[in-house]
Amino acid sequence: MQFKSPSFLLAAATLLSTVAIARGQEAPRPIVTQPVNDKVLVTLVGNTRPEAIPANDRGALPDNFPLAHMLLQLQRPTASEQALESYIDELYNPSSPNYQHWLSADELGQRFGVATQDIDKVTHWLQGHGFQANVYPNQLLIDFSGTEGQVREAFHTEIHTLIVNGESHISNMSDPQIPVALAPVVAGVVSLNDFMPHSMLQPHTQYTLADGGGQLVTPGDLAKIYNLNPAFAAGYTGKGQTVVVIEDTNVYSTANWTTFRKTFGLSGYTSGSFITVHPAPKSGTNNCTNPGYNGDDGEAILDAEYASAAAPNATIEMASCEDTSTTFGGLIAIENLLNESATPPAIMSVSYGECEVNSGATANAAFNKAYQQAVTEGVSVYVAAGDQASAPCDRGEKGAIHGIGVNGWASTPYNVAVGGTDFSDTYSGTNATYWSSTNSSTYESAKSYIPEIPWNQSCGSILIAYYLGYSTTYGADGFCNSETGAEDFFNVVGGSGGPSGCATGAPATKGVVGGTCKGYAKPSWQTGVYGLKADGVRDLPDVALFSSDGPWGHSYVYCDSDTSNGGAACTGAPANWSTAGGTSFASPIWAGFQALINEKIGKRQGNPNPVLYKIAAKEYGTKGNSACYSNAGNKVASTCTFYDITAGDTSVDCDGTHDCFTDGVTIGVLSTSDSAYDPAYAAGIGWDFTTGNGTVNVYNLITNFASTAAAEPQP
Repeated sequence: MQFKSPSFLLAAATLLSTVAIARGQEAPRPIVTQPVNDKVLVTLVGNTRPEAIPANDRGALPDNFPLAHMLLQLQRPTASEQALESYIDELYNPSSPNYQHWLSADELGQRFGVATQDIDKVTHWLQGHGFQANVYPNQLLIDFSGTEGQVREAFHTEIHTLIVNGESHISNMSDPQIPVALAPVVAGVVSLNDFMPHSMLQPHTQYTLADGGGQLVTPGDLAKIYNLNPAFAAGYTGKGQTVVVIEDTNVYSTANWTTFRKTFGLSGYTSGSFITVHPAPKSGTNNCTNPGYNGDDGEAILDAEYASAAAPNATIEMASCEDTSTTFGGLIAIENLLNESATPPAIMSVSYGECEVNSGATANAAFNKAYQQAVTEGVSVYVAAGDQASAPCDRGEKGAIHGIGVNGWASTPYNVAVGGTDFSDTYSGTNATYWSSTNSSTYESAKSYIPEIPWNQSCGSILIAYYLGYSTTYGADGFCNSETGAEDFFNVVGGSGGPSGCATGAPATKGVVGGTCKGYAKPSWQTGVYGLKADGVRDLPDVALFSSDGPWGHSYVYCDSDTSNGGAACTGAPANWSTAGGTSFASPIWAGFQALINEKIGKRQGNPNPVLYKIAAKEYGTKGNSACYSNAGNKVASTCTFYDITAGDTSVDCDGTHDCFTDGVTIGVLSTSDSAYDPAYAAGIGWDFTTGNGTVNVYNLITNFASTAAAEPQP
């Protein structure tokens, strides 16, 4: 006998948990009330990759194929979840006696985890199928290892070999099933496939709209453009702070970090350091293996270098674990840092991701719960919003075919999602106004803040279309249907943003009974800012920063000497080094800004978003603040904390039936309407889907964050 939805069980479990958990003081109550019967099953919908189709199938794995360190995600009783959410609100309310009273992993588990009796039943069930199991201190996650045969027997799904675009993968071919008795506490297996997340590093584009070739952005330029220099002069350099960058690789050479700092004038900040850790659990089998270095090492070194550029006296800690057959090593690193460390890190940066719908319901839940635990422990989590404009499910494609989406790793209510911008000086013909014709001894050439636009290098960009002489992006005479547009501008590349739309459940197109996509609900702090959408869901991004890989002539330079994986020798002038873009840069830089804030205040701050949105609400008021419009460039008001990007968009070319306005011709542009041009998305006054609250004057951010955090109760 099988049930397709556990909703009736969850409702019954809620009735059993109606006794309020006042401030989390009462331990969670058991909600597994039936005998565990492997013949009475429930399907965990929304946990099969879209690539797991017959056309890609090459057959089942052998029964003895090892599957080490899978993760079983548990879920709290409804009453416990509500009590935890109330406690988190108090953590960020200065008028509450629980303000910034952070919890340890053990305290979180004891007060808000799954009841010990229920965990014992789940682990006994796993062990009964031959798995080795280790429960995390948060009482919400179980690390377990076994074989394909054991997975098939326990979860009633086979794992097969797939060939996708010429690459070999493994994946479960159907949604897993578990005994219906365990449904109230088991969310699912985080992953039963080896489709690992994407790094948000975007290699330098091979074309440029800049006649003179453009300018590379260095740490000195970053400090000038975003007003870091006054912060450094005031003593806010990150001293005594640690920024953790999450990876599934080591760097190719730590000497690259030293060379980067020496070349760009950062080595004088003598407290700055770079260390690598492989965080292991305190008990049980070690699930964090030293990964060595692999093809993601370019991501790892740029994260370390640019976090250090923003906070040059901070310790940059790279936490890396090797990917297992089915689990991203970075997630293992996050879980071990949050659960096993005596003192969890104060700041994390994550530069990887996957679109919500492809991640699957349980993987989304895993990141949601991990970040939720982080903010309960006082950890600030910054996550790259993505590099695929408003179509993250179409990474690497020539156009969008799956419609609007967001990076599921950045869409939780507990992280800061960092979007991407470009500079508009090439578009407006003002390069000489903002860049010196010569470099300083540390290769700085920016003169001031530079006006910004959303990062978008597709033919869907209205600004690129205008620049090349087209009045529209769509239609028979539009840029996307021109020879020029087809030559270089068919791509899905740009700063990502949009509404959370498929964080939970399963896509309706899967055809599974009970499978519906739902986004995360609007967080209590995402309110009050002019421009915010009353859509009831979590919207991305929160903030932004320069992230372009070069269409308008500007990109980042960094030191990555691993030539076997796309790097370049870090010798001679930096113009010959590696260059790239991506919100991979923006996230660790913003994490570095947080280190300066923490240094100013003197303690960890947890989720920065409640304060960031308060600052933005005050600055933008009820109609926006023209003094802070980014297009004012070097005339922008010195009092602004956020720079409001008001021109441009993140719409890309599309060829499909999902969120695609074609105007009757072959190539369309991504739009919120199929029958009219409503670009997904256009920049506007105040908050918007392209750049969130905007980019930043860092010195003002440090000052205003400190005063706002202490002065105003949070929602």
